[in-house]
Amino acid sequence: MDHSGMDHGDMDHASMDHGVSDQGDADQGDAAQPETDHSQMDHGEMDHSQMEHAMPQAVEGEGVASAMDHSMHHGASEPVNPADAPGDAAPPPVPNDHAADAVFPPSMMAMSRHAMMAESRFRTTAAIFDIFEYRAHKGEDGYRVEGAFWTGGDTDRAVLAFDGEGAFGEAPESVELDAYWSHALDPYFNLQLGLRLDLRPDPERTYALLGVQGLAPYWIEVEAQLFVSNKGDVHLSATAAHDIRVTQNFVVEPEVELDVAMQDVPELGIGAGFDTLELSARARYELTRNFAPYVGISWEKKLGDSARFARLEGERPSVVSFLAGLRFWF
Repeated sequence: MDHSGMDHGDMDHASMDHGVSDQGDADQGDAAQPETDHSQMDHGEMDHSQMEHAMPQAVEGEGVASAMDHSMHHGASEPVNPADAPGDAAPPPVPNDHAADAVFPPSMMAMSRHAMMAESRFRTTAAIFDIFEYRAHKGEDGYRVEGAFWTGGDTDRAVLAFDGEGAFGEAPESVELDAYWSHALDPYFNLQLGLRLDLRPDPERTYALLGVQGLAPYWIEVEAQLFVSNKGDVHLSATAAHDIRVTQNFVVEPEVELDVAMQDVPELGIGAGFDTLELSARARYELTRNFAPYVGISWEKKLGDSARFARLEGERPSVVSFLAGLRFWF
């Protein structure tokens, strides 16, 4: 339809309702009718003051985000109720009463609890022979015995340790007796405090003993002892050993022992400084956990002035020994 000749200047649009036009019908109408040419339409006199421009209905889902309540989204902080805030009140006291005290006399129950603790505390007695061996070396073959008796519990023990060696058919070369109290410092180390008596060689010596014994990292058994004799001489002794369990029953135990003297003691053949170094290795087969035969090798060397004193006495400062013995405890 050609509207080019139509005059729209006097048209009254006040009564025209444009607010509820159906977009779907308009689209269908446009498809069915030819395109209208508005290029020649005169809109100068149009009165739009009475036209209803109601907003079209929002497309579904559009504008929903603006009306949504995001306060419950994850991560949003919730208002804190003062009643729910953590307080700083002190915890209640630990109960120290006993239910039995309400039925029986408290004094009688206190004695009963004390007796129960004393009876259930771990306490035992043991005898341990770590070394009971035959030593074959150049010259006269010899022997060595080392072990300890102890009684007590996990925390405190009374210990009597001994170490002796010599050659067959001769008087013992050395005999050492240690009597000390062992106290657990922590699960791995014990403090030693007591006395040591050297019976051989002559002259005898008595020492005050202070030591630490325990299990170092990597399962290394260590022991360090400080000795001060009744004559004023000071000595140090340190030992380290490690059990290498090849199988459940076969164990190889290397060990190193070092003695140090703070001064010369010529009557004992001891020189100041490093005194004696001993390296050994023993391979044992545990028939049971408390009974194991073993074989091994040991190298012992006197150092410094101690080696010089040994040569003056006609002794060899270095000795290699082949070992065979038993390790047992009961």
